[in-house]
Amino acid sequence: MAFSISPGVTTSEVNLTTVVPSVLTTAGAFVGKFNWGPANKRIQISSETQLVTTFTQPDSNTATSYFTAASFLAYGNNLKVVRSVGINGRNASANTSATTQIANEDQFQYNYLNNLTNANTYGPFVARYSGVLGNSLTISVVDSASWSTTWNINGVGVSSYFAGAPGTSIAANTAGASNDQIHVVVMDTTGSISGSKNTVLETFQFLSKASDGKDALGNSNYYKNYIFNNSKYIYAIDPVNYGTTSSTWGLPMAGSSFATLSTPQTISLSGGFDDQPTDAVLANSWNYFANADETDVSLLITADADVTIQQTVMGIASSRKDCIAFISPPSANVVNQAGNETTNITNWVNALATATSYAVADCGWKYMFDKYNNIYRWIPLNGDIAGTCVYTDSVRDPWFSPAGYNRGNLKNVVKLAWNPSKAQRDILYPLGVNPVATFPGQGTLLFGDKTFLNQPSAFDRINVRRLFIVLEKAIATASKFSLFEFNDDFTRNQFVALVTPYLRDVQGRRGITDFRVVCDTTNNTPQIIDSNQFVGDIYIKPARSINFIQLNFVAVRTGVSFTEVVGQF
Repeated sequence: MAFSISPGVTTSEVNLTTVVPSVLTTAGAFVGKFNWGPANKRIQISSETQLVTTFTQPDSNTATSYFTAASFLAYGNNLKVVRSVGINGRNASANTSATTQIANEDQFQYNYLNNLTNANTYGPFVARYSGVLGNSLTISVVDSASWSTTWNINGVGVSSYFAGAPGTSIAANTAGASNDQIHVVVMDTTGSISGSKNTVLETFQFLSKASDGKDALGNSNYYKNYIFNNSKYIYAIDPVNYGTTSSTWGLPMAGSSFATLSTPQTISLSGGFDDQPTDAVLANSWNYFANADETDVSLLITADADVTIQQTVMGIASSRKDCIAFISPPSANVVNQAGNETTNITNWVNALATATSYAVADCGWKYMFDKYNNIYRWIPLNGDIAGTCVYTDSVRDPWFSPAGYNRGNLKNVVKLAWNPSKAQRDILYPLGVNPVATFPGQGTLLFGDKTFLNQPSAFDRINVRRLFIVLEKAIATASKFSLFEFNDDFTRNQFVALVTPYLRDVQGRRGITDFRVVCDTTNNTPQIIDSNQFVGDIYIKPARSINFIQLNFVAVRTGVSFTEVVGQF
C-alpha cells in the first residue's frame, strides 16, 4: 500500500471469500467415423438433432459411431465430438485433380481465406468437408449482367428465391464502383444430402465482389467471407476464376468496375472421397482430448474400438487423472457368439493387459432401431454406461454408484447381444468387467460398479474414483489462488478454511464419512518453504456402495422369545 504524503483516508480490500468451485462431471468426449462435418476438431454437440445436422445421417459405415454418440446424448447434453478421417479423404471441388484435404474451418481460414498467395487447386468453390456427399453439390452464380427471371439449375427455377436482380450496391456507388453484387445458389443435385434431387440447400443474395464490401449494417458481405461464415456446405475460394471475366473480383471497392458474367455460372463439384480412418488414425485422433488444459471432459467414450485404441484412451484417462474411459468388448466377442462370450471377454481382458481405476469396462452390445435407415443395429454399450454417470449426477451426485435399479437403467435397448446369467456374472466381475443384464419387468441394468483396477482397493469402485476426481479437480482449481502468495500461517489457515466447508458439504451429501485437512508447520517445514512449495494433506474416508446383500430368515418355535435367538445365527 502506498504511503500518503499529506493527511487523508485511503481504503483497501482483502478478499477472503474465495470458495471451492463446482466442477464439470458430465462432459463426454468422443472420436468417431462420420460422412460429413468438420474433421480433426473438437465440436460441441448438445443433442441428437445437432449430431445429425453437423455430421449427417448414418450409414452402414458410420452407424456404430453415430448411435454410440446418440446413446450418450439420450442421458445428457454435453458431448465433444471429433470426426476422424483417413488421409485420403477428399473435398469435392470444381477441379478433381486437387489432392489436399481441407479438414475443417480453421484449416481453410489459415490456408485460403486469409492467405491469398496460397495456390488454389480447387477452382472457385469446394465442398466444406471431405466425403462423397460433396459430389452432390452444384453452385450457381449470377450478377447484374447474367441475371434472369428464368434463371434455373437443372431445369429448376431459382430466381424466385431472390428479392430482385443484383446490381450496384449503395456502398459501391458511393465509392465510385459498379456491378459489385452477386446471387449464389447451392443445390443438392443427386439428393444425397436432402433426400430429394435438385433441392435448393442455400441461397445467398446481394453479396459483394469487393474484398471490403459491407451490408447495410456494416458487416462484411464479401462473397468469400460471407459464404465462409454462413454456408453449411461450401467454401468460396478467391479468385472466382471463371476466366478473364472475373479477374477484378476480390479487389477493394474504391473506383473498381467489377467484371460481369455474361451468363449464369453453374459448377458441379466432384472428386469427393470418403476415407474411413484406420485404427492408427482413430487412436491418433484421441490426442485432441489428451491435454486437460485444452479441454475439460469427464467421460471418454470409445464406441467400437479395438484393443489398441482402448489402450490409448485408457492411457489418456490415466494420464489426465480427471476423467474415466468407458470400453466395451469388440463386437466379435459377444454378437452372435452363442456360448463363447465368457471365454471371449476373458481373452479380451487379458489382451488389454491394462489395469487402471480410470477405466470402466462393460460386457456387451445392444440391439436398437436405426430410424434413419429403418433397420435394427448392434451398438456397443459404453455410450450408455457413460450416460448412466450423467444421469446419476443429475439425480444424486457423482459419488453415488451409477449401477443398479435406481440409476443404472439403460435406454433404447431392444435386446442384448448377450444376457449373462448369475454364474457368468460371477466370472466377469472379478475380471473388472461390469455385467449388463436384462431382468423381466425391470429393464436392462448396469449390474456392477467396478473400475478396471485389478487389485483390492477403494478405487476399484466407480463412485470412489469419481468422488476423488471431483475432490481433486475442485480443490486443485481453488488452490491456484494461493500460487505466488507467501507460505505463512495466514495462507495456510486460509487454505484450511477454504477446503473444510467444502468437504463438510460433501460429507453431508454422503460422499465421504470423515475427513481431515492438515496444512501447517508439520507438513510445511522450513525446507518445503525454502523450496517455494506449499503442502496441504487431505485425508478422506470415502463412502462405499453396497454390492452384496445377505438376508437371513430364521424360523423359531412357538413360545420362544426372539431375544433368545437374535444374533445366534
